[in-house]
Amino acid sequence: MTRSAAGDAGNRPSEGVVHDLSPGCTLDDIEEGTQYVATVNGVVEYGVFVDLSEHVSGLVHESNLQGDYDVGDDLVVELVEIRENGDLGFEEVDADPDEVETVAVEHGDDVRVPDLGDRIGDTVHLEGVVVQIKQTAGPTIFSIQDGAGAVPCAAFEEAGVRAYPDVELDDIVRVTGTVETHEDALQLEVDKLVRLRGEAAEEASEAVEQDLEARAEPAEVEPLIEWPAFEKLRDDLAEVARELRRSVLDSRPIRLRHHADGDGMCASLPVQYALENFIDETHEDPDASRHLFKRLPSKAPYYEMEDVTRDLNFALEDQERHGQRLPLLFMVDNGSTEEDTPAYRAMAQYDIPILVVDHHHPDPDAVGPLVEEHVNPYLHDEDYRITTGMMCVELARMIDPSITEDLEHVPAVAGLSDRSKADAMGDYLELAEEAGYDEADLQDIGEALDYAAHWLRYQSGENLINDVLNLDCDDEERHRELVEFLSTRATERVESQIDDSEPHVEHERLDNGANLYRLDVENHARRFTYPAPGKTTGELHDRKVQETEEPVITIGYGPDFAVLRSDGVRLDIPNMVTELQDEIEGAGVSGGGHLVVGSIKFVSGMREPVIDALVEKMEDAELDEALRSTLLRDDE
Repeated sequence: MTRSAAGDAGNRPSEGVVHDLSPGCTLDDIEEGTQYVATVNGVVEYGVFVDLSEHVSGLVHESNLQGDYDVGDDLVVELVEIRENGDLGFEEVDADPDEVETVAVEHGDDVRVPDLGDRIGDTVHLEGVVVQIKQTAGPTIFSIQDGAGAVPCAAFEEAGVRAYPDVELDDIVRVTGTVETHEDALQLEVDKLVRLRGEAAEEASEAVEQDLEARAEPAEVEPLIEWPAFEKLRDDLAEVARELRRSVLDSRPIRLRHHADGDGMCASLPVQYALENFIDETHEDPDASRHLFKRLPSKAPYYEMEDVTRDLNFALEDQERHGQRLPLLFMVDNGSTEEDTPAYRAMAQYDIPILVVDHHHPDPDAVGPLVEEHVNPYLHDEDYRITTGMMCVELARMIDPSITEDLEHVPAVAGLSDRSKADAMGDYLELAEEAGYDEADLQDIGEALDYAAHWLRYQSGENLINDVLNLDCDDEERHRELVEFLSTRATERVESQIDDSEPHVEHERLDNGANLYRLDVENHARRFTYPAPGKTTGELHDRKVQETEEPVITIGYGPDFAVLRSDGVRLDIPNMVTELQDEIEGAGVSGGGHLVVGSIKFVSGMREPVIDALVEKMEDAELDEALRSTLLRDDE
């Protein structure tokens, strides 16, 4: 059992315990008849020389040794003689230095991580939990979290040799060292690092845990707009904010996976902005945000095995090379469906926690057992009109409320990008206008985001996307010029695509009165360029809705996929997919999305029977007169 108690030179610990001298202790701190932890620094024929601190050394004569020791071994000794010339004589005590009760005799002050900036050059003591161990070509870097923050502690052995090899992640330790700066960042240069045990470890662990829980608590923020439907989600979002903040404090990396579209980026960028600010606030390492957060776009509206394989590979490499914990996975604007579960099960092999914030139609029975938190409006009897971008703006404010003014336009961009018909869109548009963005500006930002995401493919494009969305952008003129350029280019490409494709569109009136439009995007739309099949289908659909002012369904299909859009018709695309899986053997049907917006995949040889079956189900769907009326009012 280890007990730690800081003391100055004249403070003597009680008898019956073993004393552990800090590196700065001198002869003034020792006395005869007292037991100490010692480290062998030399072996000779007549005994071993030992160090008690940097300034206290002596000899254990062979007649006073009970065992054989090598350089670097620890043992417990008792001081038996202080000679006139200052030489010290010790005898070995029958005790294991890892099990005895010890009291630290120390010079220097106990400090917290936020105090280190005022103590440069001083010797200090810090207690906390080891949250990362990184071996460099020089020192071993231990990141220590004391509940108030995290600081790198550099322990030197031979170049590239692991210092304190018995210390592991999550150990509670006491570090004595000198506060220095390294590349303009604070660092503690370690003189001594010991694992705490027993009562001392329990007390230190409890203190750190209390501080971490308090710091992980999300901020209480007023909603940007009054929206009763959204209030149902706030407690769930607060729990996600708490988990994300705690991951940052624990130095657990966060990998954020988001759908690579306008709403997905409006959801992920604010969270990235907030988390990076929180990382910078709580970690002294200036590179911490780069190591602890990754934003990764996903082309598919679910977590593909290709993506999870990459994520696991990078996570395991970072654990091996940089001593990092395995990450937390945060799914944004995807992750709610049965299609996500194979990838989730792969993550479960490594006990990687998963959080989900999404507004696609969920399969809670499939996903629920595999995730820690699942926030989705459908779980509260709401629907996709509450977009993921709207939810994540509030989530980001719970993580870092100071960014609120920078985010006031983002929910409106998210809503327009995902064509939300929520009544609250008017309030979001008004909020954005007060922040200096009219509806045309917001539409252009959405188009620019979509265009940039297409060409970025699997890259996050952090700086470019920040400038488009005007988050943490230091040049307003560059933002506006960039949006104008990208959105104009996107509009031109879309109009050209639709103009060329429209002559090939097939139209029929379904038995329920809805207009069905079909386009073979494989043969009658440009491939491998912007807009992609989903965007092409959506833009064609919007044009037909405006032309007819009637219920419209649009199908854009290729060899093994179909993209579906609907207005004024009560479709349930996820349910249709489930039915097709049961009804058409050997078609390999999968997919889903929102109730009236989605996509499906199938084997190419079964395209005709799958699409014919889809059309039959569409003919049986009821018309949504309320939605149709809303559509007509919007056009007027």
